[in-house]
Amino acid sequence: MSHYSIGLTDRDRVNHAIGGGLPSGSVCLLEGRDGAGKSVLTQRIAYGLVEEGTSTAVVSTELTASEYIGQMNSLSYDVVDHLLADRLLFFHANVDTHVEAGGRERGTRRLISRLFSPSPLWSGDVLVVDGFDAMLRNDPRFDAVTERGEEDHAMQRIVSALRQRTADDRTVVLTVNPATVTDRALQPLRDVSDVYLQLETSTVGQEIRQKAVVRRFAGMKNPVDDTIGFAVQQGRGVVIESRTIA
Repeated sequence: MSHYSIGLTDRDRVNHAIGGGLPSGSVCLLEGRDGAGKSVLTQRIAYGLVEEGTSTAVVSTELTASEYIGQMNSLSYDVVDHLLADRLLFFHANVDTHVEAGGRERGTRRLISRLFSPSPLWSGDVLVVDGFDAMLRNDPRFDAVTERGEEDHAMQRIVSALRQRTADDRTVVLTVNPATVTDRALQPLRDVSDVYLQLETSTVGQEIRQKAVVRRFAGMKNPVDDTIGFAVQQGRGVVIESRTIA
């Protein structure tokens, strides 16, 4: 099995902590509540990938292109040249489109079907979707099946589409907030993910500590830390703080 290195080995220990890279043809799930560090980890992953020459596309449900560039610059992840050279493609997914229907707001865009439609999104080696849960809960079709308690069946169809997209060694990285999507919906995605990280935060005194608990890492290149402690530093980016080897 080949791997996509996320590089920067002379700058941080992130690539080492995840065993030398993301397995090609894998589904990688980063799950955590708000503030757990999902977005910044995807930013570190995307920057490392393109620095290593891996063509990467990023979809964000929160940041516009200018906001993304600004956020990356604050972490010393300069992506402008990569964007100009099309090594990195960035797309903002506008999920805030609602209408009143039946006494409640409903999304109006079929976000999931648009995500899997043929587009430049799928032309590269790695696709990162930061805020996949927002796409799910604002998609009118997924919202409707959730009301009927059939969201697990809908997710199975999404999982099948993901597997079709990873069959040619493309890797897909998804972030989800489990507080906004039911466990019934998330379980099929958790089950199929080759890499499954649960991001958690804890408070020690006045310090907030972040960690990624490795629930699954299939096809690892080298031994992977079972718990990865990390911090986010302005001007430096993601820094590994501690490790425990499984």
